Amino acid sequence: MRIVRLDQTFTRWDELLTLILSAFASMNGRIDPPSSALELTAESLAEKARAEIGHIAIDGEKLIGCLFLRPEADCLYVGKLAVLPEVQGKGLGKRLLTTAEETAAALGLPALRLETRIELTDNHAVFAAWGFSRTAEEAHPGFAKTTFIEMRKVLAS
Repeated sequence: MRIVRLDQTFTRWDELLTLILSAFASMNGRIDPPSSALELTAESLAEKARAEIGHIAIDGEKLIGCLFLRPEADCLYVGKLAVLPEVQGKGLGKRLLTTAEETAAALGLPALRLETRIELTDNHAVFAAWGFSRTAEEAHPGFAKTTFIEMRKVLAS
């Protein structure tokens, strides 16, 4: 298994979309509003990769995980962290986050930031075990109640 950065030679957008939708499928019907992953297309993923820093995990020739990173003023935002359901719980998510930490260090950014839905308490626990702390509760536009939390991990200098 290897983790590689997406570049202009990558063309497997439909497969990457399938990976993300498969990884996020367990959220369907559990979170409100529905995941933004459901709005992705192969074309929008390609655009996302041009605008952000994308990485994929590959086992043989099979895409098994991904994450997208966006530099912000004081941190590196981690988005669309996705691992195929059949390989979840085997350390790939943590390996992808290690890639995020290495990227943040290379960019001189002192922290990682992510958002996770309020309903996904299992995710909150996993991210907390990986060193993230809850820093904010937010609501999507049009919602009066909290719909997601922000978590941060301060990196060693």
